[in-house]
Amino acid sequence: MIRQLAKSIREYKAASIATPILVAGEVVMECIIPFVIAILINEIKAGCSIDVILKYGIILVVMAALSLLFGAWAGSTCATASCGLAKNLRKDIFYSIQSYSFENIDKFMTSSLVTRMTTDVTNVQTAYMMLIRMAIRAPLMLVFAFIMAFVMGGKMAWIFLVVVPILAAGLAAVIYKVRPLFKKVFKKYDALNQSVQENIKGMRVVKSFVREDYEQKKFNHAAEDVCADFTKAERILALNNPLLQFCIYAVMVFVLSFGSYTIVTSRGMDLDVGQLSSLLTYSFMMLSSLMMLSMVFALITLAGESAKRIAEVLSEKSTLSNPENPVREVEDGSISFEHVNFKYSKNAKRMVLQDINLDIRSGETIGIIGGTGSSKSSLIQLISRLYDVTDGSIKVGGRDVREYDLESLRNQVAVVLQKNILFSGTIKENLRWGNKEATDEEMIQACKMSCADEFVSQFPDGYDTYIEQGGANVSGGQKQRLCIARALLKKPKILILDDSTSAVDTKTDAKIRKAMAEYIPSTTKIIIAQRTSSVENADRIIVMDGGKIANVGTHAELLKSSSIYREIYISQNKESKESENIE
Repeated sequence: MIRQLAKSIREYKAASIATPILVAGEVVMECIIPFVIAILINEIKAGCSIDVILKYGIILVVMAALSLLFGAWAGSTCATASCGLAKNLRKDIFYSIQSYSFENIDKFMTSSLVTRMTTDVTNVQTAYMMLIRMAIRAPLMLVFAFIMAFVMGGKMAWIFLVVVPILAAGLAAVIYKVRPLFKKVFKKYDALNQSVQENIKGMRVVKSFVREDYEQKKFNHAAEDVCADFTKAERILALNNPLLQFCIYAVMVFVLSFGSYTIVTSRGMDLDVGQLSSLLTYSFMMLSSLMMLSMVFALITLAGESAKRIAEVLSEKSTLSNPENPVREVEDGSISFEHVNFKYSKNAKRMVLQDINLDIRSGETIGIIGGTGSSKSSLIQLISRLYDVTDGSIKVGGRDVREYDLESLRNQVAVVLQKNILFSGTIKENLRWGNKEATDEEMIQACKMSCADEFVSQFPDGYDTYIEQGGANVSGGQKQRLCIARALLKKPKILILDDSTSAVDTKTDAKIRKAMAEYIPSTTKIIIAQRTSSVENADRIIVMDGGKIANVGTHAELLKSSSIYREIYISQNKESKESENIE
């Protein structure tokens, strides 16, 4: 895990190495200052001249200035290193997610990935900042102060060896109790973010059903869950402070009482006032460094769980990869399914697709129809290798899809999925997702083919109209038509429309199909639809049922041979006739 995260330090290695070195310089200066002060006190007690006082005063000022310089410089390099690590982690997580297959993405909730890129990365950033500064400063301060305490106080310094194990044992017990709580709380963070995400995404539904109170209660429950776990963890962590205070006051009482007794009885021979003052200073240094260490351990405990969650994302390897010598040219749009079986998970008991055998000629128009859950979408997702087949093979252009370079294959297979997504930006920017070099004329032509130009041209800003996040300021039908235009701009050898005209009226649907038949005759077109009217003019129609191909044929053939197709056709036409009679 540490090795995985350390890869993200990269260009910030110099700042990461410089910080501990500068911190060490700061600690050395701070630890020598009490020693010099002790000498100065003894010199003043002996009746030294003003010149001696000035000399030691200048030394102290220089050392304090150096300590300040080292500290400020360390703070700057520490900030650079920790913020740089956070930036690289977010970048690496995002790039890693972009390389995932659908199978990989299915393992993580969207809200969980967002939490990992925000809260978890911030926790790791804070812990890294503490590690390269405080976690270096505190042990160094502890060691140097302990050595100097022995130099100045002799046997009295052994009190620290008694106190340190007590603090260490208390700290270990606290961490042992807190770690499981932090592990549990991050899962609840994911649930909290999921609640917020669902609410915002479905705001129109929430308001239309007047469910604000229900959503508020659901959110409050998730927030209270997180609060309860954090409160429990903080209460346990709070035990550090009273334990530390007890040790500090115990050391002070011992040093003051035993030190004063030693000064009086030995008449300053075994211990003098200067030594006693420096011993007190070193005791504060040691115990404050222990307090810093306890804070560092608490943060590392919290960040440890965050680091594991980040490492999970970074170490997740895509289940899809390019072969050693990939094919980069797709010859044509022919498709062949050979004894294809498919399931979404290796552990799944049931196959989603079973023994699929199908040959589609290049340029052919194929309709796919079937009931909900008949695996229509699963079938077409295998063509562009969004998933790999479990058994069998799929060939595109005469080659197994696993032989192709993924980017080359997907550039030749345009898919307009069921859930149409538009991104924040202008209509032009969204259309250029299909072809970033597309000219205005090409975009207009694609929009005319998808019947999108008729409403885009009516917008005041035309193709420069800004699309809100998720396409919130256009209708479902308009969104579908823009997504079809975007796919057409790819000029693919295979075009797949996965129920992507469901929000479009039948007249517009017919126009789109006619335009595609005229303008892209050599492109293989696969149309998944719920309406028989959307596929009845296809060269062949595939009827899916329970993950299998039930029937294949033309509209006329299926009306005779397929009970499923006939039932869908009759029910839809009956509904349309009834609506016409009502009108």
